[in-house]
Amino acid sequence: MMPDIPLPHPAALRLRLDRAALAANWAALDALSGAARTGAAIKADCYGLGVAAVVPVLAAAGCRDWFVAHWQEAAEAVRFVPAEQVSVLHGPINDAEAAYARVLGVRPVLNSLAQVRRWLAAGGGPCDLMVDTGINRLGLPLTDVGAPEVGQLELVTCMSHLASADEDCAQNAVQLARFRDVAGSVAAQRYSLCNSAGIALGSEYHFDLTRPGLALYGGVPRGELAGLITQVAHPEAAVIQVRALSAGDSVGYNATFTAPAAMRVGVISVGYADGYLRCWSGRGHVLWQGQRLPVLGRVSMDMTIVDLSAAENCGEGDWLGLEYALPEASATSGLSQYELLTLMGRRYSRNI
Repeated sequence: MMPDIPLPHPAALRLRLDRAALAANWAALDALSGAARTGAAIKADCYGLGVAAVVPVLAAAGCRDWFVAHWQEAAEAVRFVPAEQVSVLHGPINDAEAAYARVLGVRPVLNSLAQVRRWLAAGGGPCDLMVDTGINRLGLPLTDVGAPEVGQLELVTCMSHLASADEDCAQNAVQLARFRDVAGSVAAQRYSLCNSAGIALGSEYHFDLTRPGLALYGGVPRGELAGLITQVAHPEAAVIQVRALSAGDSVGYNATFTAPAAMRVGVISVGYADGYLRCWSGRGHVLWQGQRLPVLGRVSMDMTIVDLSAAENCGEGDWLGLEYALPEASATSGLSQYELLTLMGRRYSRNI
């Protein structure tokens, strides 16, 4: 018989979620979407922030349309929202997945004639259709839009996905024109083209439903959103040791930083295993009572060393915030705003 195992001690690494900012971001995107409904991409565990923490906030704000990538993500989503509101972007790649969609009650997003036929053979029912207008990723080719099987579908949403909405380029207008043609030939209850960046392109791109993801969680993919979107994710790490360095002492792997004088440093409980990658080495900052404290030396797997010279009252057990406003953090680290969110690992306590 296994002995009773005590509950784990609270983590020395936590992710503070600003729920008010999350709700405000959805409301801002909803207002910018005009007459179109505004949904939410909640794939990848809500971009790393946690379905259990995020989805109830967005539902309370008014969201009624949810988009996941994988079938296991759909099973998690229906714990919090009605199954008929959930769309699975990858679609059924075999008969078992088609049957699972029908049992669970979620809508598959069909991406090929093979998936269309598979869904019809499984008994059909409400579904969505992705049409490829130029990203050449998932989606029914334009040459297959007129196939008789497509006309047999009980389509709720006909959608496409913009490839370069975060840029001002000709591809946006090309995809818009192609999708207008699709909307004129495929019968569906509603039509959807926009991701977060697409919403900022203007009302002609909005159609009936927008599908923001990144901007919900504090990302700013286009300049037009900069004044509307607020930081949501605030990762924080505890100081697990304070050390006194002498002039000439080196710090961390490969001695990439050497103390020029006596200084006080702290070891914090975050590293590249937690998504705080080596690109932050010597470039990142942490926050303590309004002060920015630089990262010293090379980021390790589980630990990062920071300069506490300007924070004399910061000690072991105190919490430091990682400087993680997404647009600025992306510029500093070289990582995309998407990577900054989704790289954060399982060791962050998210119950705050």
